[in-house]
Amino acid sequence: MGPVWTLSIYFVVWWISLFAILPLGIRNHEETGVRLPQGADPGSPVNPNLKRKALTTTWVAAIITALIWIVVQFNLIPIPQLP
Repeated sequence: MGPVWTLSIYFVVWWISLFAILPLGIRNHEETGVRLPQGADPGSPVNPNLKRKALTTTWVAAIITALIWIVVQFNLIPIPQLP
């Protein structure tokens, strides 16, 4: 399992993790009681915390990728060789 394979798996896992983590802790304007700016979507988040979620996504993806690497490296689940 080379570095290109590992990076590609990390990239895919990072995006899947991001979409799983994005909705966590989101509160919209109606839930918080904050006045909605004119022309804004009522379901838009008040404070999305994107930097924090990007950092959380990074370490979650790193852990998941490490687990995948361990499974593949030690043949815990055999993966068939493609021709």
